[in-house]
Amino acid sequence: MREQIVSKATIANPKSKYGDANASTRHFILQRLSGVSNIVFLGFLIFIVVRLAGQDRAEMVEVIGNAWIGLPFAVLLVIVTLHMHNGMRDILEDYFAGRTYSLYMMLNTMWTLAIAVIGVFSILKLVFWG
Repeated sequence: MREQIVSKATIANPKSKYGDANASTRHFILQRLSGVSNIVFLGFLIFIVVRLAGQDRAEMVEVIGNAWIGLPFAVLLVIVTLHMHNGMRDILEDYFAGRTYSLYMMLNTMWTLAIAVIGVFSILKLVFWG
């Protein structure tokens, strides 16, 4: 695949069409919404950490195994990995292009998906099967 060479003048010109405007707006809004929800869930996460400080494993399993704690914790994990994926996409877009960018984006997607799936499965296992 051929890479498109774009000059600084093309990027700086507000009338030039550079990139996908809809995807960029959607990405911007998604990044801000996931960031705000991370701030909201931060209080919940701090509550869990303080509640479990100094407890043994059985107490930790009991607290996270509670559906009122485990299910929001699973949602938090999904939102955090989505936010992480989008943030890494920004970095990869800035520093890589072509095949290297595609490879790193694929690895980024696989890594964040693995974290989300393994983490959510582990939490749901505690909630539903103890």
